[in-house]
Amino acid sequence: MLIAEIALPVPMRGHFDYLLPDSMVPQAGTRVLVPFGRRKLVGLVMACKADSDMPADKLRRVEALLDDKPVMEPLFLQWLTWASQYYQHPLGDILFTALPVYLRKGLGAEVELKAWQLTEMGHDVDPSELKRAAKQQALLAALQSGPVAQEQLSNRYSAAIYRALADKGLIEATTLIPDANKQWPAGIELAEKPRPNLEQSLAISAIAHKAGSFNCFLLEGVTGSGKTEVYLQAIEPLLKQGKQILILVPEIGLTPQTVRRFQRRFSVDVGVLHSGLTDNERMQVWRQAKAGELGIIIGTRSAIFTPLASPGMIIVDEEHDGSYKQQDGWRYHARDMAVVRARLENIPLLLGSATPSLESLNNALAGKYQHLLLRQRAGEAKPVQHQLLDLKGQQLEFGLARGMRQRIQAHLQQGNQVMLFINRRGYAPALICHQCGFVEECHSCDRSYTLHRSLNKLQCHHCSDAKPIPHACVQCGASPMQPVGMGTEQLEQGIASLFPGYQAARIDSDSARGKQKLHQLLEDINQGKHQLLIGTQILAKGHHFPNVSLVVILDVDGSLFSADYRAPEKLAQLITQVAGRAGRAHIQGELWLQTHHPAHPLLQDLLNNGYQHFARLALKERRFAALPPYSYQALFRAEANQAAQAHEFLLQVRQLMAIGPDLAAIGPIPALMEKRQGRYRMQLLLQSQQRTGIQQQLNRLMGQIEKLPLANKVRWSLDMDPQDFT
Repeated sequence: MLIAEIALPVPMRGHFDYLLPDSMVPQAGTRVLVPFGRRKLVGLVMACKADSDMPADKLRRVEALLDDKPVMEPLFLQWLTWASQYYQHPLGDILFTALPVYLRKGLGAEVELKAWQLTEMGHDVDPSELKRAAKQQALLAALQSGPVAQEQLSNRYSAAIYRALADKGLIEATTLIPDANKQWPAGIELAEKPRPNLEQSLAISAIAHKAGSFNCFLLEGVTGSGKTEVYLQAIEPLLKQGKQILILVPEIGLTPQTVRRFQRRFSVDVGVLHSGLTDNERMQVWRQAKAGELGIIIGTRSAIFTPLASPGMIIVDEEHDGSYKQQDGWRYHARDMAVVRARLENIPLLLGSATPSLESLNNALAGKYQHLLLRQRAGEAKPVQHQLLDLKGQQLEFGLARGMRQRIQAHLQQGNQVMLFINRRGYAPALICHQCGFVEECHSCDRSYTLHRSLNKLQCHHCSDAKPIPHACVQCGASPMQPVGMGTEQLEQGIASLFPGYQAARIDSDSARGKQKLHQLLEDINQGKHQLLIGTQILAKGHHFPNVSLVVILDVDGSLFSADYRAPEKLAQLITQVAGRAGRAHIQGELWLQTHHPAHPLLQDLLNNGYQHFARLALKERRFAALPPYSYQALFRAEANQAAQAHEFLLQVRQLMAIGPDLAAIGPIPALMEKRQGRYRMQLLLQSQQRTGIQQQLNRLMGQIEKLPLANKVRWSLDMDPQDFT
């Protein structure tokens, strides 16, 4: 009798034992189909053994083996098992999160591409007979040598062309399994590369010296210092050896420009992974990477789970970015997962940022990571000049003081581009009655609706609830109601009236919605079609705008007084990243901050001494306050229809904990945003000076916590190393 330990995608801890048919001996990492309750689930074999704690007559049988060879290698299983233990999350859920949707559904690991081929009648027709239909003629000729995948044809032929030939009985749909192609190293053709400066050369040499084993490098370089060029030259020898490179970027918007740059340099296919792809597209890249057919894979957070046949290096660009942290379900951090994976794979990890996170910077300063510095901008680019504009007593027009409007006009007249940054989309953050003071609020979140005039609606940015714009106040009947505050829509409208001779582009999650919309907007900006750029954080992350000479941040005051201890770090990173969009070529760049608090210590330190000085001072403050990275945290979140129920559950969790010198607890207390989507939210924060102080207690108590009477009556989660407390 042989028994399989199987991980299943259910919110339950541990493995499940199943009997194996006599002829079945699956390898670890292969998928099987098993009965579970009244359902049938796809599971992943973890191990085979001869006995079980369960009586043999209680065990159910594996129904089918779905794979001839593992879809997940032993090292991958080891890595994700560590993640399950560290993040205190069910292993089955983690394993299936790391697999493409097709594999989770039990479909084959081979990708079948939609293709077209000639019918018997089509083989008998000479393409020249279709001379009156040039496109049909060309497609028929393209299929003469055999079936062709539609994705290879889709850019040249519309659906109507396929349909026309199919209606004539000349072509028919089929499927293709792509052939493995591992010959890409021989096809590498290096484009001309710029000569690195001294600091870049030192960084490239340091990485190359330790390229054959695990080493973690933090590349801290000012904005525009050429970090991407360091990446390109560091991976060149690895690609020539046939090694694969996995590159993480924080946003989909950064993917196209990064892909183009790597493709131009090496003339190789680059695999792309992000949430905008179809399941079939993601499956194809996963299969190609696992088979070793792709030398470079670039993707967002979840791309960290891409298998590599011959791993050479992992790069995490903009490693400080908060989007690397998953905020629901399994709350992993892709950067931290990359550190552990690189160690297990025994390959180097390169973290790059102009504004490194305090955790990574502390590791570098402590000698855990090798610290590489780029202090000067690449090429002829000069450091950005930083200025503060005191708004007190100023008359504002669309959020801009008179002096700032004059400064913008001067830069535009010189033929340059100007970026206006306001981290608030929509027309206005609130709609208020001027007569009685009533504010239109989302009753599910107790927060004001945001006015979206272009969409003609009010929308809650916390739960996405929406409603039409009211014609009059529902409380007193007065009309019209007045917008309060300003968002990107209103700024765009105002800029058009302030600077009528110039074109403005708004870049936020509303205007950039759509598969190619953001890419097209960025292309238009770089071609000079827009002189005024208005946007949110989408514009702040890594984009290269060589003609931007002036960046204006309209309002930073809202972030200066946050209850979140991480807020100063996030604000400093944001200001530095936004400032880095200016003066990236030969133009002198300027940054202007509009604020009512020009003497604020954070702003003064950042603008006069730079992010490097600010970050090191912030680390000292964190040390004195015993906050991360000098301590470790875990956050229990609970939400329920009644606040008392969520509070009581977390109180029971706290009572299970051995609170003392090795473990402190704060709460239960309301979240910074107490009500969301109609549910009340509470938090319990655990903190310890030692990572093991939290882990040991959680390992011991998670089973008991899951069995608490209220555990099934409230929605709760555990967040290891939380990044925000909203």
